[in-house]
Amino acid sequence: MGRFVEGAERSQTTLLPECLDDFIAEDNPVRIVDAFVEELELASLGFEGTTPASTGRPSYHPAVLLKIYIYGYLNRVQSSRRLERECQRNVELMWLTGRLAPDFKTIAEFRRNNGEGIRNVCRRFVMICRELKLFTQAVVAIDGSKFKAVNSRDNNFTPNKIARRQEQIEQSIQRYLDALETADRTQPAEVEAKTERLREKIETLREQMRDLDRAAELLNDLPEKQVSLTDPDSRSMVSQAKGTGVVGYNVQVAVDARHHLIVTHEVTNVGNDRTQLSPMAKAARDAMARRKSRHWQTVDTSAHQRSRHATTRALRHWCPNHKPPVQRLTVASTGPTSFTSPETTSICVRQGNARYTATPRWRVPIC
Repeated sequence: MGRFVEGAERSQTTLLPECLDDFIAEDNPVRIVDAFVEELELASLGFEGTTPASTGRPSYHPAVLLKIYIYGYLNRVQSSRRLERECQRNVELMWLTGRLAPDFKTIAEFRRNNGEGIRNVCRRFVMICRELKLFTQAVVAIDGSKFKAVNSRDNNFTPNKIARRQEQIEQSIQRYLDALETADRTQPAEVEAKTERLREKIETLREQMRDLDRAAELLNDLPEKQVSLTDPDSRSMVSQAKGTGVVGYNVQVAVDARHHLIVTHEVTNVGNDRTQLSPMAKAARDAMARRKSRHWQTVDTSAHQRSRHATTRALRHWCPNHKPPVQRLTVASTGPTSFTSPETTSICVRQGNARYTATPRWRVPIC
């Protein structure tokens, strides 16, 4: 081992033990998280448990749990169980929480009970970015993503899905009845056990048919003609993969084009992005406190309709279409306000009656 870098002996004791703060560099992002949370008035933001109870076991301060939540967000650690393990072995989290390691149930309950407070913290962060002049260009990219809910596709019902499932069950019942008829004609001794199993399967399928009938009656009273049993707010949506779908939510995000900061976001259960651009652009403009703003659209929607909605709110709208690339770009417009963005080859329309006659070669990236 003479020519290799050698580590310290694990059992070696030191006269002056190292301070935990020495392991955290001065430019480490966790120092920003700590300073940001310490300056927040958590009670006014809507967090529960800011005032300790006079009796019972002492609880964790909401600031500690908020630091853990923000750290997990920055490092893509969403699971409360993984956050619990990280608190026990991660030096950055040890420094951030003061060597506290809350149970995963405590972390999960904090996230579930303080949704409004966490949203207010996000708004406060946007306000700080605005005060630091990070949104001076007022250029944002808007796009939607499908997030899977805690609801399997088997527990999501639509009229077409119920009809297909009922047809499959009827075919299975008929197949089992034919097998029972064959067994009754032969009547060997070893067939008796098989016959009993077939009767049990038929009864199970008939019970499923009754459940589907009840679900169909429930759908008749719903305007959307769709119901999810485990997560009632989730909806079945088409994913990017062909022939597949996902039961979840459509999360719309507006991201600052320069610093890649999330300006605003909205969670919807609408399966497409056709009506999301205009409200998201307006929300991004309000969050940045700008009278006018420009935004990229990266969704598959009609550029003409989205432009008309955007221009009514003093918004510049840059929308690429997903068509085969062309070599030449032309614009037919009745006004002088049509222009081409210098960053891309997409046509940018600001107002009135402009028609898109060409499309860009590339999609505009969000970050």
